[in-house]
Amino acid sequence: MEIKVLGSGCAKCEKTVESISRIARELGVDASVVKVTDLQQIVALGVMSTPGVVVDGTLVHSGSIPHRDEIERWLSG
Repeated sequence: MEIKVLGSGCAKCEKTVESISRIARELGVDASVVKVTDLQQIVALGVMSTPGVVVDGTLVHSGSIPHRDEIERWLSG
């Protein structure tokens, strides 16, 4: 599973990366969490408000730090 966190590197983006990585470890899910900071790539993926989260090529969230239940749902899907 590949998860991209899209954002400029702001505190919310860093927190999102940390949360997803931690919850994946807790659940024993093999997930690659990648930070994408390139503005052109972020816009090309349709994100207008960061942080954005893309799971296996699908935009699933943008504009806030995702809640734990959302992250668990992505990781179980």
